[in-house]
Amino acid sequence: MKYYTADRMITGDRGRCIRYGGVLVDGEVIRWAGPGHELPARLRRGSKHIALGPLTLLPGLIDSHVHLALDGATGAMDRMRAASDDELYALMLRNAAELLAAGVTTARDLGAPAGLGVRVRDVIRAGLAPGPGLVVSGAPLTPPDGHCWFMGGTCAGEEALRLAVRDQAAAGVDLIKVMTTGGSLTSGPASWERQFSEAELAAVVDEAARAGLVVAAHAHGTDGIAASIRAGVHTVEHCSFVNATASIVPDPELIRRLVSGRIHVCPTISRRFTDRWDRGERHQLPALPVLYREGVRIVAGTDAGTDGAPHHAYVDGLLGMARLGLPPEEILRSATSRAADALRVDTVTGRIAPGLRADIIAVEGDPLHDVAALRELRLVLAKGVAVRSPRWVLK
Repeated sequence: MKYYTADRMITGDRGRCIRYGGVLVDGEVIRWAGPGHELPARLRRGSKHIALGPLTLLPGLIDSHVHLALDGATGAMDRMRAASDDELYALMLRNAAELLAAGVTTARDLGAPAGLGVRVRDVIRAGLAPGPGLVVSGAPLTPPDGHCWFMGGTCAGEEALRLAVRDQAAAGVDLIKVMTTGGSLTSGPASWERQFSEAELAAVVDEAARAGLVVAAHAHGTDGIAASIRAGVHTVEHCSFVNATASIVPDPELIRRLVSGRIHVCPTISRRFTDRWDRGERHQLPALPVLYREGVRIVAGTDAGTDGAPHHAYVDGLLGMARLGLPPEEILRSATSRAADALRVDTVTGRIAPGLRADIIAVEGDPLHDVAALRELRLVLAKGVAVRSPRWVLK
């Protein structure tokens, strides 16, 4: 066993911070956690002490929206379409390792071709390649010529959608992704245009529920957001409230329904957003500040892999959330315990607590004061294995 101590420990329980905290790691799991002076002597005697000193321990970070099959540079979609399955598999493993090196110990991959997400998830889970614990969908369900049709998830009509859900469930996916609206990175329907009828979306949610799966809905436009809520989806991705004039106009009634339905929203704030603000492009304010003020259950996710959102730049998305006015405690919850709840892995990870997986990071500074401290990553444990550790640790 290894016993890690630090000047501060954020457990993931509503911003709780323990001064001079410690966490005892036994193989892949956390055996004990709390104030350092409370560790039972019998456990201390049987462990190797790793003193991190002035660092802050906290749960490993969670990116709730990634695309491992995309490389994050301009033209990522075109390169994915031109690549072979073997090339995409290698790229996905590389991107998974980049996420882990950035302190992301859990991620949700929301769309890759040819069942590659399940393949990559299982290889990492078996310990054959480095990467975060993955929750994966199959190819996003979309109509012919719809958003991201080239990933292989095209369907037309309720019966075809039900069959596609059954096929993906049989292939071992963790959830279903549906493209409720169009998008800006591929040709086809515009971001504000709905792609499926309410009956079709209801069929997707119903068939997924029969298989014990939830549904994540890509929805930019207000009409698509409304249809997703009525269908009973588990999470709304992007939730931009963009209209036909490309203006962002949050709908108060839909926001109230997101809150009352306890629907998680992943607004996908990434480096792409912070870069635009740094260039002075501030004419469109994302809906996130309004969603936060009204009590929507926000989870952190970057849409990593899409143009301008590299996998190694996860923390840039959290900094973007801070620039939009979210306080550090809220951002950390969205990136740890609440994200674990949204991904349905809260009994596995997302907090520093006995019995959970030993997914832990340590940073310089105090991220409850300034999330920029997450850039100063010094330790990454994934399932108890040190992916990164400071050379000056006292043992």
